[in-house]
Amino acid sequence: MAAKTVLNYLPRKSVIHRLTGTTKLAFFLLFTFASMITYNTWVLLGLFAVSIVAFRLSKIKLKEVRFMMVFMLIFLLLNNLFIFLFDPNQGTTLYGTRHVLCHLFWRYDLTAEQLFYMLNISLKYFVALPASLNSIGVSYKVGYSVAIALRYIPDIQRDYHSISQAQQARGVELGKNERFFARLKNSVSILLPLILTSLNRIDTISNAMELRGFGKNPKRTWYMKRPFAKADFAVIGFGVMLLVISLSVTIKWGRFYNPFIAA
Repeated sequence: MAAKTVLNYLPRKSVIHRLTGTTKLAFFLLFTFASMITYNTWVLLGLFAVSIVAFRLSKIKLKEVRFMMVFMLIFLLLNNLFIFLFDPNQGTTLYGTRHVLCHLFWRYDLTAEQLFYMLNISLKYFVALPASLNSIGVSYKVGYSVAIALRYIPDIQRDYHSISQAQQARGVELGKNERFFARLKNSVSILLPLILTSLNRIDTISNAMELRGFGKNPKRTWYMKRPFAKADFAVIGFGVMLLVISLSVTIKWGRFYNPFIAA
């Protein structure tokens, strides 16, 4: 059975998959900028709803991205923990009020303002759900480099899985029955073959591109380039609209929605 990959293209017959790569990249950038420039809870909730709809339209199952979801949740929890440990009064400073829910220890009071601030931080994480780089004006050399890098991730994962199975066949225990630190130590034996395999593949690709004169001319033609359809223009227009709404709300009411202002 093929190894399960963390980051890979999942082919589906969906509205999202029928869009061009340029459209998806452009919408992703517009959507990301719209979420980055604001901490307004209502705007973030609206963007989160859009991301949920987009995920459902893509017909990707939750179990297929479960690892990345768990990883993101762990990172989010650690991020909120360190925000609270380093500055437990950041929410109070931002919103200008202080409502203590309970005292924890030393200088750490759990305030409604701090919880609300960390809620907005969490929303920003949940909201943000390349050959196409050349289509938006980026040099094809840069676009090709990004495309190769992204396509190389599943190859590394497959190599890691193959080397891991080979090492286990030689008696190197990497299963859950082994202690954590023993598994961590045994995993080091996979790194050297993985690095050598990766370097060999990089050298092969570099030689092949050089022999074909890659990068000689300022522009190049493409074997296959999908033309824009009505859906592509509609999606990009929708992304621009989301960015304009986020900017407008931020300019008129500020970056932060303050529910404590009347308290």
